[in-house]
Amino acid sequence: MLDVKLGCDKEARQVLQASLTDSPIRYAVLSLRALRENLERSGDVTASVVQQTPSYDYGLQQYCMALGGLASNLSSPGSNGLTSALLCCQIFISIEQVRGNYAAMAQHIIRGLRIMHECRARPYFLAANNFVPAHHDQLPFLDVFIIKLFAAPCKFADPPATADISGTPVSVCLISPHQQPIESRDLRMIAPNMRTELTRIAASTLEFLGKVSQVESVGNALRLLSEKAALLDSLETWLLNLELVQTEIRTPGPELLSVSFMRFFHLIVKVVLLGVLDSSPDRYAELRTENDRLQSVANNVGERVKAYKTWSGTGSSRGKRSEQRA
Repeated sequence: MLDVKLGCDKEARQVLQASLTDSPIRYAVLSLRALRENLERSGDVTASVVQQTPSYDYGLQQYCMALGGLASNLSSPGSNGLTSALLCCQIFISIEQVRGNYAAMAQHIIRGLRIMHECRARPYFLAANNFVPAHHDQLPFLDVFIIKLFAAPCKFADPPATADISGTPVSVCLISPHQQPIESRDLRMIAPNMRTELTRIAASTLEFLGKVSQVESVGNALRLLSEKAALLDSLETWLLNLELVQTEIRTPGPELLSVSFMRFFHLIVKVVLLGVLDSSPDRYAELRTENDRLQSVANNVGERVKAYKTWSGTGSSRGKRSEQRA
């Protein structure tokens, strides 16, 4: 995608290695595996009611055990507990993606990023020209994982090249492209590059985060603040362009679900950027506001996906009854 590798192979290896010795991570991995197998076996990502199979029940049981273990780890100071907590957050986010619970996914994202900020996983400015190195070395970078997850194509839906308004599949949306309203074709004609541009900004953000992790001097860190500001400006421009497109289209009813997912993705990247380098009170206040907005968008996406699944399931049942009568 855009000649940039956005896979999570490195993060997956890190999780699997840690699961050999860390019980909460092992429980979380077992949960994710069971829930994914249940979803793939059912073959219906739009089912309005989750099938309560032994695999699904086992996945939830392991999830609860992992959550309990995470709470215990957070109560124990030290980098090992922080590493375990951040890796658990990665898996919890993936679990809620599989479950289609985007509100809970956002909660894990916000809390995980807060852990990163509080433990100072990257260098930062405590005040003007007061540059402080990272407090912990080799902590998992949850923000990198989240951006990769949202930027990568969706494994389950495996949609063709017309999944959203730019022709690029939405990574965390388990709704197939043929289930989107017909107006999406008009939106694609007017804004063919919206998803592509957002993914490009996300890729640039990943490069920026890599630079921040390696920065050692005040001068280089100050230059990175300028790069951060430019990325935030790019996100603002992208959002303004999206609103312009929405105004020009004037589709009846709520906006396309694919557009809501892009708003979710946009806020993810913005929240990540706001939390990097700058630790001023004003920046924290802005971050709290954007976190609230992120949670609101995630809640809306979750409700809309749930409503669509209910509608899709009802339509499918009507179709089956019609076939039986025929």
